[in-house]
Amino acid sequence: MRHINGTVLIIAGIVATVGALLFPVWSYADRSGTGRDRLDSSSVPTRWGPLSATDRDFLVRVRLAGLWELPAGQQAVERAPTQAIRDAGDHLVVGHADLDARARDVAAKLGVELPNQPNEQQRGWLRELSAARGDEYERKFANLLRIAHGKVFALVAQVRHTTRNTLIRQLATDANQTVLDHITMLEATGRVDFDALAHEAADGTAASPTGPPPPDGDVPAAPDPAVPSGDPGFTSRPSPRPGPPTAIDTARPAPPAP
Repeated sequence: MRHINGTVLIIAGIVATVGALLFPVWSYADRSGTGRDRLDSSSVPTRWGPLSATDRDFLVRVRLAGLWELPAGQQAVERAPTQAIRDAGDHLVVGHADLDARARDVAAKLGVELPNQPNEQQRGWLRELSAARGDEYERKFANLLRIAHGKVFALVAQVRHTTRNTLIRQLATDANQTVLDHITMLEATGRVDFDALAHEAADGTAASPTGPPPPDGDVPAAPDPAVPSGDPGFTSRPSPRPGPPTAIDTARPAPPAP
């Protein structure tokens, strides 16, 4: 009887061990797959390269941005009390009209349907701006638009880094120039609340910041310059440094006619 009981325990132990080894395989089969699997399953082939769900979402977001930021810019040109806000509004109108034409051209080539109205949140922002007056209007305009552009700036970088589609990559490059120009103009109004931006970003992450310790008042040793060795005849030049707010270079060939 003891022999039988011992055998049963051994068999039960083996079954439990095998079950533990196989469980990850069974549970994995129930999952939606790896990130690469999801990427491949959501992508469709095009003559310009695979078009992913992120690519399509980017196209829609560029379109949506223009649908509310262009009228917000036009409103600022028409009613803002200060020249800095009017200048920012002017850049929003011109920049988004250009970017929208590019997005519509890319969407037509790739067969992506685009919205014709801003979403409910964006319509709410437009109503909020329309109801504001004077100093309140300027603060709302600068900060609502600056927050929106800051968030899309991160998306542009992600898409530019990861897309395999040449049309989307070019649109991301164009969007990067436009969004940076608008961010610069909005900041030049002097109305952007940078503390609020930093606090919002900090609230959205659980990761601890890394980097050197805070300054203690002592002057640190000067780092060595990063320079090439020898003189092999480099011919390129650094990109122009941003100067005044209007110095962001957005010059590029005109978008195709819609």
